[in-house]
Amino acid sequence: MKLAICNEVFKGWAQPEVFRYVSELGYDGIEIAPFTLADSIEKVGAAARRQLRRDAERCKLEIVGLHWLLASPPGLHISHPDESIRQRTVAYLNELIVCCKDLGGTIVVFGSPKQRNILPGLSLEPARDRAIATFKEVLPLARSSGVTICLEPLPPEETNFVNTAAEAVEIIRAINHPNFQLHLDAKAMCSDREPIPTIIRKYARYVRHVHANDPNRRGPGFGKLDFAPIFAALNSIGYRGYMSVEVFDYSPDPKTIASKSIEYLKRF
Repeated sequence: MKLAICNEVFKGWAQPEVFRYVSELGYDGIEIAPFTLADSIEKVGAAARRQLRRDAERCKLEIVGLHWLLASPPGLHISHPDESIRQRTVAYLNELIVCCKDLGGTIVVFGSPKQRNILPGLSLEPARDRAIATFKEVLPLARSSGVTICLEPLPPEETNFVNTAAEAVEIIRAINHPNFQLHLDAKAMCSDREPIPTIIRKYARYVRHVHANDPNRRGPGFGKLDFAPIFAALNSIGYRGYMSVEVFDYSPDPKTIASKSIEYLKRF
């Protein structure tokens, strides 16, 4: 198993500085939130992408992929009944896939709770059908780019669509594509109906990426969640992908978050 950290922790840092520090701490990879590069990934040209990749490689660091995909630009939504909005979202997801490939990444984590919410006055089935259609439209490019889209279950307080691993796997099975798999987030799994080790083992064949954090929205080891059973379950299924530190509470500071998180995870 390899360890990474998400770059939005380092707000205000230049990316090469982030890469150097993360590498020095012993992380294997870095995960990029596109909004940290520009308000639209379309503004990050090919030359800038090549430079980011070179900067990471110079630090012997792998760019794992992208997450927080649709935080910006505004107005995107995977199941919007306005077909022009849905198609604009398809086009932007395609650009994110190309960017991921350009950066050397292989994972695109689809969380984006607000941009997948079932909108007021709409029902589950049509929204689900439109979401599936959106993913199906971008999967040919994902496959040819060597990128896997990973659907992330999120708790009910964040979104009203795909709250459990079981619901995510229903969609993964409906789409039935090798480049559409499951992402598991430690914080989110704490709100699932099943224990975390059970989730990991039950859906082992679909697990492609993992985020490490605590229900208190801080890093692993900064709260009460014990990662020993999580590592035991991941090891039992032969998981050899990344576990990326992702936090939502940036206190006390980036260096403490990054250093203490990896120190805790390396115990296992």
